[in-house]
Amino acid sequence: MVRISIASGKGGTGKTLVATNLAAAAGNALLVDLDVEEPNCHLFFGVKELSREVVNRKVPFIDEEKCTVCGTCAKVCEFHAIASLAKSVLVFDELCHGCGACSRFCPEQAIGERDHAVGHIVRTSVDGLRGLVYGSLRIGEASSTVLIKRIKMEIPKDGLTIIDCPPGTACPAVESMRGSDLCVLVTEPTTFGFHDLKLALAVTKKLRLPRVVLLNKKGLPGPDVEKFCMENRISIIGEIPHERAIAEEYSKGRLLVSNPEHRRNFESVLGKLLEEAERR
Repeated sequence: MVRISIASGKGGTGKTLVATNLAAAAGNALLVDLDVEEPNCHLFFGVKELSREVVNRKVPFIDEEKCTVCGTCAKVCEFHAIASLAKSVLVFDELCHGCGACSRFCPEQAIGERDHAVGHIVRTSVDGLRGLVYGSLRIGEASSTVLIKRIKMEIPKDGLTIIDCPPGTACPAVESMRGSDLCVLVTEPTTFGFHDLKLALAVTKKLRLPRVVLLNKKGLPGPDVEKFCMENRISIIGEIPHERAIAEEYSKGRLLVSNPEHRRNFESVLGKLLEEAERR
């Protein structure tokens, strides 16, 4: 089994472009879209939906007959999802992370748990891929980590899996990268891209994940990302040039690997990634 996550510090650097084209170049990969707030990998393929499953998390409810409004539940809630008022206790489902601390430490055993829907797992069949699985977060949900963890349980223990991670370096991105054999950090030679690349590198270091960099939009004027990577002994696994034709194809929902030149580029990158993952 080889699990490769495609991540970045900021949005718009080309994570989905890289993930979809690498999966298409591989031909036998499972593509998993963990950018559950705005999944879009499936838009680049002719997918057939096989199943859609609701994902729940546990949230507390208060038994008012037992509750003495002692305030213990509010004190132990790290996420401020419970407010203890003068005569009642309020629960804010959207803020709850389902840790169970409130029900465990309630001295009156006045707190139970119920299911709260956070989103869906969508399983699809795709020509040319082993499969495509993505998550869709319920509108209004503040936390996507529970849904991401559940989708990761769909990843088989054999074969190649390519994961399209959410942007940034917050909890959803960290959970998406966790457990990968290799993390590809997609960046661009812009001030924001370079700044957030450093943040993403710090996350991979904290998680002890092997990581490489893929430079997208090469040719844009900006920071010397290549020099930075060389000085810090970080491998640049591949490059995608800054070309209008690429942006036009991508905006139309087309895969770049339909072009023989781009296919050779992505096949070369994929080969290097597999070698790097197996070596580590």
